[in-house]
Amino acid sequence: MKRLENKVAIITGSAMGMGMETAKLFAEEGAKVVVADFNEDAGKAVVDDIVANGGIASFCKVDISKASQVEAMVQFAVNTYGRLDCAVNNAALKPDNNSFEELDEEYWDKLQAVDLKGTALCMKYELKQFMAQGGGGAIVNISSINAFKPTTGNPAYQAFKHGVEGLTKAAAFEYGIKGIRINSVAPGAIRTPMLTAALQGLGIEEKDIIPTMSLIGRLGEPREVAQGSLFLCSDDASYVHGTVLHVGGGFELL
Repeated sequence: MKRLENKVAIITGSAMGMGMETAKLFAEEGAKVVVADFNEDAGKAVVDDIVANGGIASFCKVDISKASQVEAMVQFAVNTYGRLDCAVNNAALKPDNNSFEELDEEYWDKLQAVDLKGTALCMKYELKQFMAQGGGGAIVNISSINAFKPTTGNPAYQAFKHGVEGLTKAAAFEYGIKGIRINSVAPGAIRTPMLTAALQGLGIEEKDIIPTMSLIGRLGEPREVAQGSLFLCSDDASYVHGTVLHVGGGFELL
């Protein structure tokens, strides 16, 4: 039996990187996947790839900073597949590249709208659907090592990833009794387009960050983060609730 056989899953930010690998892995494990992203062309390409490999998936265009679009995304999953069983709230913008004294207020607002408010909106409508179904379900919020270990040059991103951990704990405290499990995954240095863009913005090469960001001696791969989300959404994690799974090669220990 596949671990998500006949489950319906929403994966936000799944047109590329960790979200894309999560959508593909969930489909491989039997889930009917809603690939939710603002990038329509890339998102539909992910759906095509899943379907070509025997999986079930549909694309839903969404800007998670807009409540009406998030509500419509959840309704799309229900209309398409009949229910919702799990969600991975992965969508996020790339980190800011400014020191505190050069904080970019405009980008702060954009980051807050997607990374923090957007995650909260996703949780709101996912939880409402779970409750409408009578309880049960699983949510995984994609946080970051920056919610636990500071780095330089991205104060807004760090603040909002701290907030994602707060949202996870607050919801877990309230909804566990209703059979809804809520956890987070905190990736470390993962080889994604977002990390590549951030390094380019800072003028840093990949090889230069490995000694200070991994005890394993390499960057992580998006698939490895996807495996963490799969575990937390599956019945293998039936008694795992309100916690964080670090997927960072020991970065949090450095």
